[in-house]
Amino acid sequence: MKSVSWFITLAVALTVLNGCSKDDKDKKPESPSTGKPVETNPPNTNYPPAFAGQTRVNGVKTAAAYQATVLTSALAAPWGITSLPDGRLLITEKAGRMRIVTNTGQVGNPITGIPAVNASGQGGLLGLCIDPQFTSNRMVYWVFAENVSGGTVTAVAKGRLADNEASIENATVIYRANPPFNGNLHYGGRILFDNTGHLIVSTGERSSLTTRSLAQSVTAALGKIIRITTSGSPAPGNPGFSQSGALPELYSIGHRNPQGIAIHPKTGDLWESEHGPRGGDEINRVQAGANYGWPVITYGIEYSGQPIGNPPIQQQNGMEQPVYYWDPVISPSGMTFYKGNRIPEWENDLFIGALSGTHIARLVIEDNKVVGEERLLASENQRFRDITQGKDEALYAITDGGRLYKIDKQ
Repeated sequence: MKSVSWFITLAVALTVLNGCSKDDKDKKPESPSTGKPVETNPPNTNYPPAFAGQTRVNGVKTAAAYQATVLTSALAAPWGITSLPDGRLLITEKAGRMRIVTNTGQVGNPITGIPAVNASGQGGLLGLCIDPQFTSNRMVYWVFAENVSGGTVTAVAKGRLADNEASIENATVIYRANPPFNGNLHYGGRILFDNTGHLIVSTGERSSLTTRSLAQSVTAALGKIIRITTSGSPAPGNPGFSQSGALPELYSIGHRNPQGIAIHPKTGDLWESEHGPRGGDEINRVQAGANYGWPVITYGIEYSGQPIGNPPIQQQNGMEQPVYYWDPVISPSGMTFYKGNRIPEWENDLFIGALSGTHIARLVIEDNKVVGEERLLASENQRFRDITQGKDEALYAITDGGRLYKIDKQ
């Protein structure tokens, strides 16, 4: 009996050791903490965060050797970037052009057939994505600022990339975020496919005090995340807001100017980056039917320095808190989650292009909370507009100054 007991004990010990070895092997490498936040400038307000780690979390530093290479500086105000199946990149330019760029930085001619855009202010040709079945149907979807009766709208269009790649065929506007407004700010403008084959689109509240409150209105498509089919109809399974006249395409409400959306590669959750006013830039985990608060709650103030709301509040029942916020702002734009093993410590981390912050923000996320922040390429002094992961697992980022960067391990 004694020998049998000894063998059982040994077997259990070996099992535990083997399990630990497997866990250690599969565990994501950690980036060393810097022990202090990356933001050193004073905030605009003294508003307390709702929970620890909601802002100014400790910085981290990538341990692996990586490099950033400028593939081209010949783009003109690029706004959106996505990968084609063969690894080349499809890029929009604000003025209304779309181009294909190779992984070595060769910039193609403008693709014709794209409807006219209003490129004034923050408008133009904005975000884009390709159909999951692109290899067979060659369909491209994009967001743009469109002139309509009464002003401009955030519009969604689709068309087929011709076999010779010189034009978009049969371009069709499939959705308009109404009501129109006679202004040129806060269009939102990102678009992607969710895991059910439907389109997710971000729209801004157009910045004006006269439209700001529409972010809370379920009868308006401004300041929203919407979910539609590839024909522009409300997607099945949308949450459905209970108020009279609620638009069936709405997925979430209460957004200011969301310029980044991305799907978490492990959980499938939708995440969003959002421009705050003076302070209060946000990262949100978007849940169907939720209200993200703008302009009722915010961690920012007016550009004039005046508070928003009387009295200003940062928390309210029935309104979601941001997972993370910045004060002062970094102006977060396009973003993507990293997946793959080129740089294992980046796995499932969120990378966000920062405009006024002139860097790429890396957020380490665990259990839907930000546990580390890093600022990449800050010395480049570029306004990073969008970022995507290529078919080769490298990150590709575009800047307002016309650059295309490739970021990969050395």
